[in-house]
Amino acid sequence: MATYTPPPYFPQSSLSPPDEKRYRKFKLAIFAGIVLLLLIVGGLVVGAVYLLKWMF
Repeated sequence: MATYTPPPYFPQSSLSPPDEKRYRKFKLAIFAGIVLLLLIVGGLVVGAVYLLKWMF
């Protein structure tokens, strides 16, 4: 008759220490995304203005 044995314990945290600069990297990535988005929106606005000037 088999006896029930619980599964082995696996720690939930990673074995390597957390990166101390992770939050700074995240902030830089968000900032870069916002700047890129603003550049795209600005380019669309400038392009629309030039298109309207060319059409009329």
